[in-house]
Amino acid sequence: VMCDSKGVITTQRKDLNPQKAEFATDRPVSTLAEAMKGADVFLGLSVKDVVTTEMVQSMAEHPIVFALANPDPEISFDKAMASRPDLIFATGRSDYPNQINNVLGFPYIFRGALDSGATTINEAMKLAAVRAIAALAKEPVPTVVNAAYNMTDLKFGRDYILPKPLDPRLLTRVAPAVARGAMESGVARRPIADWEEYCERLRRLMGYDNKITHRLYNEAKRHPKRVVFGEGNTDNMLKAAVMAHKEGVLIPVLLGNEEMIEKRAARLGLDLTGVEIVNLRHDREADRRQRYAELFAGKRQREGITEAEALEKMYDRNYFGMMMVETGDADAFLAGTYSAAHSVGKIAKEVIGIRPSYDHFATLHIVNTKRGTFFISDTQVNKTVDEDTLVDIARLTRNSVEYFSHDPVIAMVSYSNFGSGREEECLTVRKAVERMQTMYPDLAIDGEMGLNYALNSNLRDTTFPFNRLNGQEVNTLIFPNLSAATTAFRTMLEMGLGDAIGPIQMGLNKPVHFISVNAGVRDIINLATIASLDAAVLERNSTPIDK
Repeated sequence: VMCDSKGVITTQRKDLNPQKAEFATDRPVSTLAEAMKGADVFLGLSVKDVVTTEMVQSMAEHPIVFALANPDPEISFDKAMASRPDLIFATGRSDYPNQINNVLGFPYIFRGALDSGATTINEAMKLAAVRAIAALAKEPVPTVVNAAYNMTDLKFGRDYILPKPLDPRLLTRVAPAVARGAMESGVARRPIADWEEYCERLRRLMGYDNKITHRLYNEAKRHPKRVVFGEGNTDNMLKAAVMAHKEGVLIPVLLGNEEMIEKRAARLGLDLTGVEIVNLRHDREADRRQRYAELFAGKRQREGITEAEALEKMYDRNYFGMMMVETGDADAFLAGTYSAAHSVGKIAKEVIGIRPSYDHFATLHIVNTKRGTFFISDTQVNKTVDEDTLVDIARLTRNSVEYFSHDPVIAMVSYSNFGSGREEECLTVRKAVERMQTMYPDLAIDGEMGLNYALNSNLRDTTFPFNRLNGQEVNTLIFPNLSAATTAFRTMLEMGLGDAIGPIQMGLNKPVHFISVNAGVRDIINLATIASLDAAVLERNSTPIDK
């Protein structure tokens, strides 16, 4: 039923032009109030305050009211929501939930039409846009969108029926859908063949380019591996597992109570199809716990570990999850940490072990900034650092940077410069540099040096022209201790100077990584993707990422 300013457009009216006559109804209704009785949907594009609370109350169960008059809707948000609890309500305003805004469609429809060389914008293209927008609304919402709207748990439901206008995913979902619609309906003059390349180009247009991340995702998709999420009963870990599975970068396994995880998933609006849940403490896992305990006790029997003690440890999700990887029941493990990661690192050393030729393992953060990509070590593992530790960290870091397709230019930093400081810490860094230069004579590594000299090549080369990095821009920073490394990269992040991927584990025998349970969903997905890729590399080459 369509209405205009004179009421319902009916076949009884004699004042209809051809455009309105097409929509005329023969139902015996003449006013808006009569038309809304028992209606399922109201779509308003008129003026404010033409709909009353009583009209909304007269509608069918679970009605939809789109009151889109601007700047004031046909019924105010407060009145509409107070009228009945089963209402789905939307306006064109940004200060209320469910803003229906043409910015969700027009920019991306035009983008897809232009990129495909469409001769027209037809119904197939518009329907493709609608379906892409609708599908996106049902996906887990990225942290960046929640932050943009000062929210914490946006999910599909009565107050979130379509994506927010600031959702960066709209570009890479709607524009390609429209371009496909143009191609399938025969109006595209420049068909798109490589959709991955097209989506990467779109991200670059919006400033979301990250070549390392894209390469990792693309490689992980080729051979997705079974990644165990240790804290599957936490919101962000659960969201990350589901989203990573949907993106095709891994096969998720969640550790935890299946009933609790399923309830949490339902609350978050997550689909657990294809996600395996392992309740490590359930009776059905008794045989596996026993098997793991026997294997672990056998490895540690000369270190005072009895089989009974080992069995008790198998009720711990970190021991159990790492043993899944150690025995081949899974390919990689992602542990969630609540404070310091040292305890998880200790378990990893016990269960997985450090690779031969190393006495230490470490973690790396990749920080993407406007100045480029930087690699920072060690950011999470080694609380106390001596010369041998620094050398191992430097060796591991060098290999990892090369794996990520960068030529390492390494500055080992301190508060002194090339011997100006005589304190023990400065001397430790200096000796580690000397050993690295002897072991790898062609490697671009030098120090000790202050951070300003590391990052300002002109200042460094002018002041210390003898340095081995002369004429090169540093892309890798190795700090003298955990406190310095962590402080440096977190300062960069908190000041908005870059975004990070990590902590990436370097040096363990198998892919075991760990990250704070409070980390953002995308941060967890990034690390889980690396864990999956790490496992694929190990399977192909029998060596992990830090080969």
